[in-house]
Amino acid sequence: MNIILENIGRRFNREWIFKGVDYSFNHTDRYAILGPNGSGKSTLLQILNGSLTPSAGTIKYNYNGQIIEEDKAFGYLSMAAPYLELIEEFSLNEMVDFHFKFKSYRVGMDKTAVAEILNLSGSKNKLIKYFSSGMKQRLKLTLAFCSDTPMLMLDEPTSNLDTQGIDWYLSLVEKFSVNRLTIVCSNQEHEYGFCNKFLDITDYK
Repeated sequence: MNIILENIGRRFNREWIFKGVDYSFNHTDRYAILGPNGSGKSTLLQILNGSLTPSAGTIKYNYNGQIIEEDKAFGYLSMAAPYLELIEEFSLNEMVDFHFKFKSYRVGMDKTAVAEILNLSGSKNKLIKYFSSGMKQRLKLTLAFCSDTPMLMLDEPTSNLDTQGIDWYLSLVEKFSVNRLTIVCSNQEHEYGFCNKFLDITDYK
């Protein structure tokens, strides 16, 4: 999957958050979108995933030589972010089943494998609302990593994770981001140190 941004800008009321973004994301690379808190990183990511429309410019998606319509782009990506909600009334099993009604498992993955990655094989029937904030973040990341999509988008991926959780996250990155367009929004180097391309949102103010 490739994404091409042409003169992309976004404003709220009369204030431009960023403007004039000309940039290409290529399927073999791993990107970090950088900038301080409140600079517009998450806003740009939401434009990239099609959940927010730009105030200016155009965005193009290309997958295996075919043009993908903007409103279809979400079907080609997996995402994890602190502001994405889980269904608290679901059990772990129900949440996994629900998620994979809309996404396919990566090769070699199934519901049992997801529980093993989470180290929650004994909590399959536990309700999400009883999970700690760290376990909820681990679940969001696992669902994104284990989905068979050509794009992976991560916003502040280690939010609510302790040191052990950060190591766990980095091990999944190495396993599940290969040959996949990966985009990370962050201002913490440990979250994006594996990336080979960098876009600083403050260059487009």
